[in-house]
This record gives sequence, C-alpha cells and structure tokens, in this order.
Amino acid sequence: MTEEKLKVDLSVPFPTEDEAQIAYGTLSVDSEPKRGGVKKELTVKGNLLNVHFEALEARMMRVGVNSFFDHLNLVIQTMERFGPPQKKPKS
Repeated sequence: MTEEKLKVDLSVPFPTEDEAQIAYGTLSVDSEPKRGGVKKELTVKGNLLNVHFEALEARMMRVGVNSFFDHLNLVIQTMERFGPPQKKPKS
C-alpha cells in the first residue's frame, strides 16, 4: 500500500516580474533536505512565484512550509529595504 502525499500549492504575488525572479533565485537555492521528507518546487510566471510542496506527513509539511515562509519573509524585507531592482542602462 502506498501512502498518498499531502500537497500544498502557493502563489506569491510580487509587484514586478523582476522581483519575482529575484525571490525565485534566492529561495530556489534552499532545497529541502532529503531526510526531511518534503519536496519543494518553485516556478515563476509573470509576477507570481509559485511553490508546490509534497510530503508524506503533516508534521513534515508544516515544518517545510513554515521554513519557506521564514525565508520568504526575509527576502521580502530585504527587497523592501534596498528598493526595487534597478534597470541597467542599454549601451
């Protein structure tokens, strides 16, 4: 008998696609540990950062999602502190 996985899907809106890409680049380097039992997949579509989680146990899911929100909060605070990304002038 195979256990059915728990699934959580989140869409996090950002003011711009550039900011969604920055969040993606920052958060995607933090993969979930294999022993944690949580699989996390991030994608960007326009200004939305989409996150898909899968886990076998509710406790593992809670820890994985809470950890993601802690990191997301730090990324958002950092972007707010330093302002929106600057466009590079065309040469």
